[in-house]
Amino acid sequence: MAEARHPYAGRNAVLATMHGKEEAIAPALLSGIGLRVVPASGLDTDQLGTFSGEIARVGAMGEVAVRKARLGMIAAGLPLGLASEGTFGPHPLIPFLRCGMEVLVFIDDERGITVSESLVTEATNHGHFVVAPGEVPESFLGRIGFPSHALIIRPNVGEPSPALAKGVVDLGHLVRAIKEAAAASSDGRAMLETDMRAHLNPTRMKSLAMLAERLAERLAMLCPLCSTPGLGLTGTRAGLRCKECGAATEMIAVEIFGCVACHHREERGRHDGLMHAEPVNCPACNP
Repeated sequence: MAEARHPYAGRNAVLATMHGKEEAIAPALLSGIGLRVVPASGLDTDQLGTFSGEIARVGAMGEVAVRKARLGMIAAGLPLGLASEGTFGPHPLIPFLRCGMEVLVFIDDERGITVSESLVTEATNHGHFVVAPGEVPESFLGRIGFPSHALIIRPNVGEPSPALAKGVVDLGHLVRAIKEAAAASSDGRAMLETDMRAHLNPTRMKSLAMLAERLAERLAMLCPLCSTPGLGLTGTRAGLRCKECGAATEMIAVEIFGCVACHHREERGRHDGLMHAEPVNCPACNP
């Protein structure tokens, strides 16, 4: 018997982006579930916030991603839409590490569902450096991957405009931008920041491709009760048993999956297959 087609196979979903994210996101969804991802035409997503700070992002990442996706859906006149948002800075669990946090949302107005996946990754070139005119910080430039990864140059102190340069990818432009930004700064120095816009940051593009794989895998899972795509992890329960004494530990024992459309819930074992905790993690064996 031939395998049934996925509900999104052959359908179009609009991706709200002006930074080429379709190059990273589209392949996974096409190969995974047959969904064709098309970029929104002429959409100004900067109205919801910019990495360079001229426009502040208002709201949590997921909320902004949903608003962005809906802008694309309205512009394209499609019931299926996608958008992503990212933020960069200290790791939420290990503050001395830099990380990237990404969220990707999918909206289906025909089914009335929103499915989101997120990613926290240490694979980021995010960083900044302060320089004076004439200085070229070669170690910093090497660390962040310049010129394949672009830079933003701004005054170190004060408002960025009009001496704000984005998408700097060559040394001559960099030297000129540093001079102009430093002249506009009250301390005579310029701030160099990684340009985190996806089309100018190959490292971020790789993260978005990984996140798109996660979303495709989730959308591929249909609810066994109502057949809605997007069955996914909604919670966990601790209590993994110690392999030495059998006592319950604080380690995750069960993963809880749920449908985004109906009340269906199911419990599964850990995705890594771990069946027992080591005695070192047991409150009885290692009090």
